[in-house]
Amino acid sequence: MVARTSSISPKAFRSPAQIPLRPLGAVSEEKPLRATRIPLLDGTPAVPGGFAPKAFVGEVVPFSVVAFREGHDLIGVQLRLTSPDGTESLHRLSPRLDGTDRWSTEIAIDLQGEWAFRFEAFSDEFATWAHAAEVKVAAGVDVPVMAALGAEILTRAAAEKDRPLPQRKLLTAHATSLAAGDAATTTAVSTDPELAQFFVGRPLTTLRSASEARTLHVERTAAGVGAWYEFFPRSEGAKRLKDGTIKSGTFRTAARRLPAVAAMGFDVIYLVPIHPIGSTNRKGRNNTLVTEPGDPGSPYAIGATEGGHDAIHPELGKPADFRAFVRAARAEGLEVALDLALQASPDHPWVAEHPEWFTTLPDGTIAYAENPPKKYQDIYPLNFDNDPEGIYLEMLRVVQHWVREGVKIFRVDNPHTKPLQFWEWLIATVNAADPDVIFLAEAFTRPAVMRALAAVGFQQSYSYFTWRNTKSELEEFLTSVSHETSDYMRPNLFVNTHDILTEYLQFGGRAAYRIRACIGATAAPVYGVYAGYELFENVARPGSEENIDNEKYEFKFRDWEGAEAAGDSLAPLLRRLNAIRRAHPALRQLRNLSVHWSDDDAVLVYSKHLDAAFTGTGASDTIIVVANVDPHSVRETTVHLDTTVWGVAPGETFEVEDLLTGEIWTWADHNYVRLDAFAEPVHILKVRERA
Repeated sequence: MVARTSSISPKAFRSPAQIPLRPLGAVSEEKPLRATRIPLLDGTPAVPGGFAPKAFVGEVVPFSVVAFREGHDLIGVQLRLTSPDGTESLHRLSPRLDGTDRWSTEIAIDLQGEWAFRFEAFSDEFATWAHAAEVKVAAGVDVPVMAALGAEILTRAAAEKDRPLPQRKLLTAHATSLAAGDAATTTAVSTDPELAQFFVGRPLTTLRSASEARTLHVERTAAGVGAWYEFFPRSEGAKRLKDGTIKSGTFRTAARRLPAVAAMGFDVIYLVPIHPIGSTNRKGRNNTLVTEPGDPGSPYAIGATEGGHDAIHPELGKPADFRAFVRAARAEGLEVALDLALQASPDHPWVAEHPEWFTTLPDGTIAYAENPPKKYQDIYPLNFDNDPEGIYLEMLRVVQHWVREGVKIFRVDNPHTKPLQFWEWLIATVNAADPDVIFLAEAFTRPAVMRALAAVGFQQSYSYFTWRNTKSELEEFLTSVSHETSDYMRPNLFVNTHDILTEYLQFGGRAAYRIRACIGATAAPVYGVYAGYELFENVARPGSEENIDNEKYEFKFRDWEGAEAAGDSLAPLLRRLNAIRRAHPALRQLRNLSVHWSDDDAVLVYSKHLDAAFTGTGASDTIIVVANVDPHSVRETTVHLDTTVWGVAPGETFEVEDLLTGEIWTWADHNYVRLDAFAEPVHILKVRERA
């Protein structure tokens, strides 16, 4: 056996009796105690790095904290919430019955601005006595003692002047009745629900603890709820002339598409960059380096002799035409989102005026953008190191220019290629002047970077949703975005973009388009589609995840009305999905998603439930989604539901209505389903209220 030795010398060791005790004040002066009398730990909502958690107006926010004390005395926990207008409210938390000592409650946030919150804990004297009295009296132990203790507690409570007079009188009467010391009276008082409710609203407390005050940053509803539709204005109204050339669409012709987009139920019309496009190294069709006469170039190659980021492509119209487009969108109930791509073509005025804003290579040329194996010879990325003050202020000026033009939403291209502290500064500065401005981060990059962008201020984020297609992938993804990062990161579940045509859509046929639309529209309160999705445009450029004949490099001609008239459009489904989203408040929440189970590895099951207290209708709202995520098959299986999520005991039956087909079934916690990918691959079920 090898003897173990200690690194502590015998002389260094002191027994507890040898350690001198200091007065408490001396301890706190030398090293303040961090533990409170009743510890309050791991409070949420919270954000890594100390940033403020976020919510939006109308969001139901879960607040929770770990709280406990030594021994067996019971405690109470409450949330002290202060709204932006200074109104203070108290909310009792309930203990989770899972042995974690975590207490929680949910609050519907109804006002934009900065909220303050802190957790408070206390030793709950009445609850401690009532529990002990109930147990001891039933066992015939210490009955007179328990009666006397109860009388003393109720007498002290009745003496509190801020209690309502009727309540104080009743407390006094109960205290008097306990003087008899008999078991029946003691049990009756200790189990009286009305009396217990008195102490929920106004507890009799000792040993109070409080956490530090924290901030909850609450933004307007559109920061967390919305259906986005992306399109290229130049394609809407474009005409092929007799000589074969193409005349670009304009803002005025693009405005003719707005009523149809609004009729599909979308809330946001998102425009790719609308600025002048450079001619140097202009990309031709399908991202080639050779251009033909009339090739419009990529709108992301921003800047030409006509101007830069504060200018409008002359073929689209003038500033007055853009303002007219914004007004027309508003008239249809649509809000305009503009692409904010902080980069430049070689012809951008910045290149000549501020060469220090770019990276100059040893051979004297300016480095163009690369994302190997992709190369963007028509785009110069910005360098934020040489003149940070100048470049920061110019980017702020650009954003403020478009805010004055009526734009309050920006989809930011590749924000992960710019400094994180720049975004924190820019978003905070813009929102300080106009808190209604929303930024969406288009950052498909490492998880830590995506989450950091959200933490520093981005109101919405693209996510990995487009590449999460199997049942297991979706279960993990949806759980993560609805629970793990929901205090600060709001995913916008775009089903496709002008840059992304996944293999699932390329090879999944029309069923894949239906499946992804149904999941995107129901799994999160923000989702989006890129124009052409409703026409099932699924042919990719060989070797890529982009559409062939990509709209980034050419005009697209689409017959929206003709396709729908021929039954060859997904527009009716999108219209129905957006109507379902508007009718069901549970779908306008992020944090309320629960994943359930099925016996089939291709059948995804999840629900979204909202309690009656938060729906505004007096009735709860529960939606169950069952999706066959294999677009090539018919699946028959059993789904298993945790019906306690919406208050139904296991084994009890309830009615569900399929909101896509109108069919009604009687379900319980275990149910047979058959989902045909070639007909109806998804159930969107409303749980009907029981009598």
